[in-house]
Amino acid sequence: MSALDPETRAWLTGLGFRISNEAPWVEALTHGSFHHGNGNGGGSNGDYQRLEFLGDRVLGLSVASWLYRSGKSSEGKLSQRLNALVSGATCAQIARDIDLPVHVRLGKQAREDGGANSDKILGDVLEALIGASFVEHGYETTRDVVYRLWASELSSDVGKAKHPKSALQEWAAGNRRAMPVYEVVERSGPDHDTRFKVRVSIHNVGAAEAIANSKGEAERIAAETFLEHFGR
Repeated sequence: MSALDPETRAWLTGLGFRISNEAPWVEALTHGSFHHGNGNGGGSNGDYQRLEFLGDRVLGLSVASWLYRSGKSSEGKLSQRLNALVSGATCAQIARDIDLPVHVRLGKQAREDGGANSDKILGDVLEALIGASFVEHGYETTRDVVYRLWASELSSDVGKAKHPKSALQEWAAGNRRAMPVYEVVERSGPDHDTRFKVRVSIHNVGAAEAIANSKGEAERIAAETFLEHFGR
């Protein structure tokens, strides 16, 4: 008997994914807590991690190929946009836009702890679905699905602006200030939904703090906040 819920299968098909063998799709949607929370034992077998590893690479290649063909930008600009377009924050936002949270297979405790709204889990599961598509149908079919799901982001200005951390570093150098210093001042929440509180400071100027589901995202927001308060 299939473990893939009929509504979930219809949802996947509606997004453009083609399903032949349901096994990789079930695996892609399954968080490790699902086995613990439903008395199926532990271990990493049967969760999305391996497919997420694969999907992350397929996503990166798909977006990099699109960016390369879309203009004559320099390597630096291409890398800047690529990093923004495949970031955990972008993946999580797209996951929410397509209603992924309701289809993630989580253990009872993980769901109660807010796992279905975790940027980390949502981004990883979306990449795992890309991995499942690659396993079933190869690169070209999967690439086309990526382009449909990322259509809005690819046509937008995502990643075109300078990354806040780079902008802050340049601001500090241009104003003959010390380089920014980032530190994690607090880490909280369960393992599947860890929250990082980061402070960025520049000697004799000031400091700013931010909280996010990843250290990198918290640093980005903190740098942005610092520039808003001190860099204008």
